[in-house]
Formats: sequence, structure tokens, C-alpha cells
Amino acid sequence: MRTRLLPLLIVLMAGVLLALGFPLAVSMASAYQQTVVVDRIDDTARFAALAQYVTESGPGIDERKATLQGELLRYQDVYGIHAGVFYRDGSAMAAAPEGWRVPDEGELRRALVEARLGRRSHDPPQVWPWQPDARLAVASPVVRDGDVVAVVVTDSPTGQLRARTLRGWLVIAAGECAAMLLAVGAAFRLTGWVLRPVRVLDAATHDIATGRMNSRVAAAGGPPELRRLARSFNEMADNVEQVLEQQRAFVADASHQLRNPLAALLLRIELLALELPDGNEEIASVQAEGKRLARVLDDLLGLALAEHASADLRLTDIKELAAERIAAWRPLADERGVRLTGTGPAVTAWADPVALSSALDAVIDNALKFTPRGEEVTVEVAARGDTTTVVVSDNGPGLTDEELGRVGDRFWRSGRHQNVQGSGLGLSITRALLAAGGGSLDFARNDPHGLRVTVCLPRTEPATAAGAYGLTDR
Repeated sequence: MRTRLLPLLIVLMAGVLLALGFPLAVSMASAYQQTVVVDRIDDTARFAALAQYVTESGPGIDERKATLQGELLRYQDVYGIHAGVFYRDGSAMAAAPEGWRVPDEGELRRALVEARLGRRSHDPPQVWPWQPDARLAVASPVVRDGDVVAVVVTDSPTGQLRARTLRGWLVIAAGECAAMLLAVGAAFRLTGWVLRPVRVLDAATHDIATGRMNSRVAAAGGPPELRRLARSFNEMADNVEQVLEQQRAFVADASHQLRNPLAALLLRIELLALELPDGNEEIASVQAEGKRLARVLDDLLGLALAEHASADLRLTDIKELAAERIAAWRPLADERGVRLTGTGPAVTAWADPVALSSALDAVIDNALKFTPRGEEVTVEVAARGDTTTVVVSDNGPGLTDEELGRVGDRFWRSGRHQNVQGSGLGLSITRALLAAGGGSLDFARNDPHGLRVTVCLPRTEPATAAGAYGLTDR
């Protein structure tokens, strides 16, 4: 969930920072240019004052014009700015560099025309750092006796202005990047704080779904709504565990209580059979059904105990344990004419040896039941990443897709195999035994025909709920 929420927050924060940064950058560039324009206005006003003396008639006009020319030349030499004073007819009173004229079109001509009308020229267009040829044109009128007699024009290069603007933008960009990094860090912490109860809840749900009914959520941290959700989840888990415990207790008690009357009933049937002729089919049928009912009760009691018992996990040599079970079942396989073989390297996994032995017995027994004479049952041990697998494959009739979805359910048996001895609880008990230790049981087709049962066991020690997920066990 964090991978979806965090990018959304980052995009939103980036949008906010850009929405603030762009106006700030534009405002900074405008302020820098306005400062330069104000300086040029002051310069043109000073030259306009000098030009007023030139326009006065009388002796010394040439000297005053030479003084104005000298001022313009020094100004141009120091600042690199073209400057000139032009009469209304366009002729030059003084210009620097000498011979400089206002072009017939462009921003400089527009400023000159506005100044002839007695107004200071409008602010020039904004200059941006990517405009190397841009210049600033400022013009001021020279007024004498209320009439515009000349115009002072300055044409400024923008290299320094553009460099200053660019430096300001780099500072803004650095600030935006720093703010973005801080925002990402804050968003990471915020999403972690918000989603931590969700991750804990997810882990607890997974544990309960895999059989760890004692897993609970530590309702600490995160928003109040999620803390309330954690407490509600714990209450729900308590109720579910209580109901399942009552169910297990009922099954165990019922199975135990029914075994004694059933045993007495079978004994009386045996005694009755002694009084009847040998080979009585009715008595034989009653005895067979009674024994089948006894097996069902034994399996029900075993299932109740398997679901209730906690696993004694140890680092177990799976290859050695599988070899022991193969050796134990080989005499029965030889009697039925089925080849029982084992392959695979020596690998370890965390498992309850007693529970795993019972699980392998149930799976191998199931494979031998349905494998015809002359076929083979293989037990393959392998390591795949963080999981050790024991795959039991047979060459029996196999199951359909619909049957594969139901195999392992309590009391379920394929309609095609009702004549095979069994209660339909063996694989359910196996799945419960494996789930208690963090294992699992999977079923698939074994090409070209048959069934492949995979027992999966963790290779790493299962962490406690409190240490790994912030869960509490009850």
C-alpha cells in the first residue's frame, strides 16, 4: 500500500512546491530587472539635465556639447551601455559610441517615440536567462519651456542581469530540492506511521488464516481509526477462536464418548457372530460398518487434537526423515506391487518431526492406496529459495480439476473411489498438522496421470509474531 500512497503524496507535494516556486522565480526576475530599469531611468534623467544646458543658446554651446559627449563616452566605457541624446528630428546631439543611431524599428525605436511625446518610455519586456540577445531600452524626454526638445536613450546589455537571475533561480531550485527531500522524508515517516497498523493487521490476518489462531494485533500507534480497527479485530479473533475451540472440544468429547459404546457394541456383535453360522453376510456387513465408524471416530479425535496442538518446531533433516518414512512404508508397497522410491539432496527445514512424520505417512498411504500394481510412487525432497518441499507423486487415476479444488476437505472423497478404504479425514489432519508449524499442503496433477502432493516447509526459523509484526500472542 505504501508503494501506491507514497508516490501520490510526493506528486502532490511536488505540485505545491512548483506552484510556489514558479511565481517566486518570476517575481525575482521581475524585481532584478526593475532595479536595473530604475538605474537606467536615473542615468537618463541625469543626461537629460546636462542636455538642457546644451539646448540653451548663447556662448559656450560647443563646450557644453563636448562635456555631454565626454560624459556619455565615459558612461559607455565604464558600463558598456550605449547612450545618446537625439533631437526631435532624429539628429544626434551626442552619442556613445560616436556615430551610434537608434534603429528604425524595435524596442529602442518604440521607447524613443514615446519619449518624444513627453512620456518616459514604458518598462521594457521581461528579460529571461535564455535570451542572450535581449537588451533593455530606456528613454527620457529633454524638456525645455514645457516642450520636448530632445530625447535621451540608453541601450543596455543584459548579460549581468541574466546571470543574476539565473543564480537566483538556482538558489530557488536548491531550496525546492531541499524542501522536496524533507517532504519525501516526512511523507515516508507519515505513511509508515499511518500504514503500520495496516501491515500488522495484514500479518495477523495471514497468521490466523494459516492456523495461528492465537495471533493478535498490538493496538498501538497509527491514527485512532486504525487503533479502533485493531481492537475490533482482536475482539473478532477472540470470538472466532472461542467458537473454534468449542467446536474442537465438542468433536473431541463426542468422539471420545462414542468410542466406548461403539467398542461395547462391536464386542456384542462379535459374541453374536459366534452363535450364528460362519459366513453370515449380514453380520459381516455390520462388523465392517462398525469398524469403519470406529476409524472415523479415531480420525475425528485425531483432527481435533491436530488443530488444537501447538507445533514443537526444530531444525530437521528432511531428507533423513523422508527416508525413514519411505523405509517404513516399503514393505506395504512391495506387498501391493508398487515401487516406492526417494530422491533429493540432504536439506533441512523448520518442522515438528512428529507432526511431519504423521503428515508424510498420510500422504504416502494415500498414494499407495490409489496406485495400481506395477506403477511407482516417488518421494522427492528439494530446496526452493526459502522453502523446502517434499513432493509425493503417484501414477494412479488422479483427480479432475473440480476434485482438485475439494481434495483435503473434511469427509470429502471422490465419487470414483468410494470403494477404497478411508474416512476422508486423513489429508485434513495432515493439513492441520503442517499449518501449525507454518507449512502447507498443495495438490496438482502428475502428468501423464496421477496426483502430485507437495509438502512445503519453511527453511528459516519462523519469527514470533511480536518480534516480526508487532503482534501479540495469547
